[in-house]
Amino acid sequence: MPSDKNNKIPFNEDNYTHNIERNNERKLDRRGFMKTLAGAAGVFAVSSLPWGAVAAKELMGLGEKEYPHKKITDVSKLAVGDSLEFKFPGEHDDAIIIRLNENKYVAYQNACTHLRCPVFWVKEQNQMVCPCHHGFFDAETGAPTAGPPRRPLPEIQVKVDNGAIYAVRVKRYEA
Repeated sequence: MPSDKNNKIPFNEDNYTHNIERNNERKLDRRGFMKTLAGAAGVFAVSSLPWGAVAAKELMGLGEKEYPHKKITDVSKLAVGDSLEFKFPGEHDDAIIIRLNENKYVAYQNACTHLRCPVFWVKEQNQMVCPCHHGFFDAETGAPTAGPPRRPLPEIQVKVDNGAIYAVRVKRYEA
């Protein structure tokens, strides 16, 4: 005769989790799952359109955007062949200006176009160097001359006025 111990329910009768009615459960087959997934993807795509339009509008105007002119330094404080780091257009945007000769100044955003490492002016080599992956840039044009970078450094247009050097705008390059 079987023992009463083996026929006992292994959980408390008051526990509601054992009372699930499987016949009334919602059925979700593969087709229903795919329809739900496609619907969710469609809702996500449509809801992201306004943000994409805002981003595209902002990016389209960056090449022409002129920022408030920012004084970098006085002409007398930057000797021929020397460089100076500064912030432009924002306080978190590193930049570098180089005085190539008596009347020629070039400025670039100070982040390598490969992986955004800082770029340094090496006066003795007459070029800009990214020490992270041995990238080299031509100081005259900002174009890469060696290493992994493929795009030139974004140029910052400068203006000399009343013995001072001002940053005016960032010239963007097409990818």
